[in-house]
Amino acid sequence: MFNSKPTFMIKNIQKETSDTKVKVGISHGDINGISYEIMIKSFLDNRIFDELTPVVFGMSKVASYHRKTLDIKDFSFNIIKHPDQANLKRANIINCHEEEVKIDLGKSTEIAGEMSLLSLETAIKSLKNKEIDVLVTAPINKENIQSEKFHFPGHTEYLAREFETKNYLMLMVSNNLRIGSVTSHIPIKNVSDELSEELIYNKINILNETLKKDFAIRKPTIAVLSLNPHAGDKGLIGNEDTEIITPAIKKAFDAGILSFGPYPADGFFGTSNYQKFDGILAMYHDQAMIPFKTLSFDTGVNFTAGLPIVRTSPAHGTAYDIAGKNLASPASFRQALYLAIDIFKNRQMYEEINKNPLKIGQAEKNGENE
Repeated sequence: MFNSKPTFMIKNIQKETSDTKVKVGISHGDINGISYEIMIKSFLDNRIFDELTPVVFGMSKVASYHRKTLDIKDFSFNIIKHPDQANLKRANIINCHEEEVKIDLGKSTEIAGEMSLLSLETAIKSLKNKEIDVLVTAPINKENIQSEKFHFPGHTEYLAREFETKNYLMLMVSNNLRIGSVTSHIPIKNVSDELSEELIYNKINILNETLKKDFAIRKPTIAVLSLNPHAGDKGLIGNEDTEIITPAIKKAFDAGILSFGPYPADGFFGTSNYQKFDGILAMYHDQAMIPFKTLSFDTGVNFTAGLPIVRTSPAHGTAYDIAGKNLASPASFRQALYLAIDIFKNRQMYEEINKNPLKIGQAEKNGENE
């Protein structure tokens, strides 16, 4: 079910957008982590430039330091001053900061946090000005980036503020799994108090819309997880599942959304029931992240659903413990790049179809004839 993109949608995307490469803006994240390693390793394969044009908002001197530390000889960034100058066959970099900065591999430092925020701010400005098409954010340290300008638990909440979006959803994506969380970065003791029928219904709706618009699934099915063990055992282990979650699921179903549950999380993943649904909604951060990272750690991607722009990120952190040791896998970052351009093209197709609904019938007819 997860790979059931309608044939007509894939064909329309290829036909209408194959001649235009997506310009991917990249914020460089924490300079003391593995960000530059995973970027450089991804761009060593020239085939990636057939699909996208990368523009890193970072520092060429920092990039050179990491390249030399990793002993990578056959690579260099193309230094530009504006995204319009990007070489379509190279990895491009815009210097957000010209002065020397101290790099302490594997350590959280104040300057690393400042450079993370500067890169992110510059990339977002470029995205708002439509100088880049999508944004991929390399991992930040959520502690050292805190400042008067950034006082958020992570990228997701910051981007929601920047793009004036109240209804958003952190969605973890891999080939066979898409899972979001009603609540995100809050203490576990506060989860129950945060939950409401309205909030859960809102998140189900966001998930349904992103599955249709961003993942080209015409009639998505959504599984909603319970909060308590055994879905509360009819009130013996808590009332939230029967009094809050179930009514929200019913409300969504009555509104035409194919939502089901609540499912106890242990059995749901233990029996591979998750493979039967296009999307899954968990109640809290770790309920979503533990199964996701267990199943898809190397290739998982973090996507912020509900924003007017496309933003993805690798599903891992700064990985200070292996920074500079040439051990980091670029797989998750590479998947973040590809997912961003897929979603960008899916949105283009979705908007085109909604401008001309007659295309849906014709496209379906073409798909059935093959």
